[in-house]
Amino acid sequence: MGNELVQGLEHRSDHEQLRELGLFSMEKRRLRGDLITLYNYLKGGCSQSWTIVPDFTHHAHSASLSAVAVNNRYVVTGSRDETIQIYDMKKKIEHGALLQHNGTITCLEFYGTSHLLSGAEDGLICIWNTKRWECLKSIKAHKGQVTSLSIHPSGKLALSVGTDKTLRTWNLVEGRSAFIKNLKQNAHIIKWSPDGERYVTVITNKVDIYRLDTASVTGTITTERRISSLRFITDSILAIAGDDEIIRFYSCDSQKCLCEFKAHENRIKDIYTFEREGQHLIVTASSDGYIKMWNLDLDKIKDVPSLLCEVNTKARLTCLAVWLDRASEMKENSDKAATSSQGSVPSLAAGLFFGGLAGLGAYQLSQNPSNIWLSLITSGTLSAIMGARFYNSRKFMPAGLIAGVSLLMVGRLALKMLEKPQEK
Repeated sequence: MGNELVQGLEHRSDHEQLRELGLFSMEKRRLRGDLITLYNYLKGGCSQSWTIVPDFTHHAHSASLSAVAVNNRYVVTGSRDETIQIYDMKKKIEHGALLQHNGTITCLEFYGTSHLLSGAEDGLICIWNTKRWECLKSIKAHKGQVTSLSIHPSGKLALSVGTDKTLRTWNLVEGRSAFIKNLKQNAHIIKWSPDGERYVTVITNKVDIYRLDTASVTGTITTERRISSLRFITDSILAIAGDDEIIRFYSCDSQKCLCEFKAHENRIKDIYTFEREGQHLIVTASSDGYIKMWNLDLDKIKDVPSLLCEVNTKARLTCLAVWLDRASEMKENSDKAATSSQGSVPSLAAGLFFGGLAGLGAYQLSQNPSNIWLSLITSGTLSAIMGARFYNSRKFMPAGLIAGVSLLMVGRLALKMLEKPQEK
């Protein structure tokens, strides 16, 4: 098997043989230039303060980074040095390198935990198996460069745009081209919506919005400056950054600007959005070297997002991604569930206690209609306790409902007390 792998390579240099086999010298990589830096964002306690602290920095490439992608385990980076570097975030180690392209790596995107797609200036799209990190298929996607690609949420389709003025749809199940659409100009960004019902292309300062079922343009958004980054916040809201310091939110349905705010002192290079603990967060990177994290309230989309934290990297930033530690998040959620289950034991005991008192009070009322005191005290206590809980949580179920029913019971018993003197 080993002889078959190197057959025909014996007259080539070590560097050429390693490139041909998709391998590379670890020692040589360590001598190379540009950096990948990982920052941890830390959320405070009750004060809700956030901070960003550097975790590690690595000389990843010999040229500037041009693309980065993440899944729940790996971070991959692409560069102008034609290589893709892999980092195992669970083990916190450099995992290896991929050398299949001849040209700058322009785009990278994972599909779940199983596959990675890469595009480059050589016009190729490569499909990688992330278990063994082998190239399953190499497709000559465009006559010019591949400028951007995006995978449908189903994993069955992918879209790509290139410098040959075409938008191509790929059948990933069969690994072939499914549809080609000619564009008037070269597009440099393409992106699926989270629900996969629409997609957008970016040509200079113009965003064309397409419907999947018709493959036709349903609306166009035009900005003053060239668009450098674009993300879907929801299925119908876009965050757009151009070659300036402003971030704008647009509606895909009306194509109107919902909100805009100054995020940096210099032009914005990349945006990333994600949801964590019920909060919608936006992370921005600028050529001024700053990374900033913002909290977005979707119910108040027209309000400017609040700045949670920022860090000055003192570097020339080119691309950005956020890796979420899903394992730790699941552990935190299980700990919270265990804590809440422990807290439910006293609630269960209190419910049984008050339920028993309410039952005894009802029995006394059935035997003697004038014996209302136990029921009155029980209902009054419940209405006070659950009313306070409802006021603090603002949740109708179950605190608000129990407080309301208990209050009605207190009113009914109070009326009975008022009726006694009149009957006498």
